[in-house]
Amino acid sequence: MDNLVLTYTLLFILVLVVVLGMVFLFITFNNRKNQLLQQQLEDQLAAQKKQYESELNALRSQLNPHFVHNSLNAIQYYIQRNEVEISEDYLTKFSKLMRLFFDYSRTKTITLKEEIAFIKKYLDIEKLRFEDKIEYYINIDKSLDTTDLNIPTMMIQPILENAVNHGIFHKTSTGTIEVDFKTTKEDNQYQIVIKDDGIGINKTKKHNKNTTGTAKAHSSAVIAERLDILNDSGDWNISFSINDRSDIDDGTGTIVQLTIQNLSEL
Repeated sequence: MDNLVLTYTLLFILVLVVVLGMVFLFITFNNRKNQLLQQQLEDQLAAQKKQYESELNALRSQLNPHFVHNSLNAIQYYIQRNEVEISEDYLTKFSKLMRLFFDYSRTKTITLKEEIAFIKKYLDIEKLRFEDKIEYYINIDKSLDTTDLNIPTMMIQPILENAVNHGIFHKTSTGTIEVDFKTTKEDNQYQIVIKDDGIGINKTKKHNKNTTGTAKAHSSAVIAERLDILNDSGDWNISFSINDRSDIDDGTGTIVQLTIQNLSEL
C-alpha cells in the first residue's frame, strides 16, 4: 500500500513538473515572440521615420525656380532702368532671404517667430517685384507665444507664392494679402488663415486649363506632399482647407486655413 501511494505521489510530482515545465516554456516562448515582434515593429517604425525625414528634407530643399528667376529678372530690370537704390535694396533683401532659406532647409522646424520673419522678407521682395502693387498685413493674436510654438520649416511661403502668382498677378489693381495667426483651445495648436483678394481659386482653375500651370503645380504639389508626410509621421496633426472667398463671405479671392498641432511636444 505504501509503495502504491509512493508511486502515485511520484507520478503526480512528475506530471506537475512536466506541466510547470510546459507552462514555463510557453511563457518564455510567448515573451520571446513578443520581444521579437516589438523589435520588428520598432525597426519598421525607425525605417519609416527615416524615410519620412529623407522625404521631408528633399521637400524642404525645393524652392520654386520661377521665384528665383522672376526675382533676378526684376533686379536686372531695375539695373537697366538705372534705379540703383531700388536694385541694391532688392538684391540685399533677396540675398538675405536666400541665406535664410538655405539655413532653414537644414532644419525640421523653426519657431513661429522665425517663420513670420521669413514670410515678411519674402513678401517684401514680391512688393518690389510688383512695384508696390501688393500690400500685405500680418496679424498675430496677442495671446500667441510665437517664440515657444514651432512650425515645420517654410510651411507658409509656398501658399503665399500661390496667392501672389495665381491670384493677385491677374488683377489690374493693387492686391492685398492678409495672414492671421490665431490661438486655439488645444495645447500646442494654432491656426493660420491666409486671405488674398486676387481672382479667386475658381477663376484660377479655369485660367490654368488654358495654360501649362507649371509654377502652380510645383507649389501645390510641395504643399500637399509635405502635409501628407507630416501627418503620417505622427509628429504633427495638420488640417488644410482652401476655398474661393465668394463661396464663404461674398468676397473676392482665396482663403486658406491651416490648423497646426505639434504632437511631439504634447
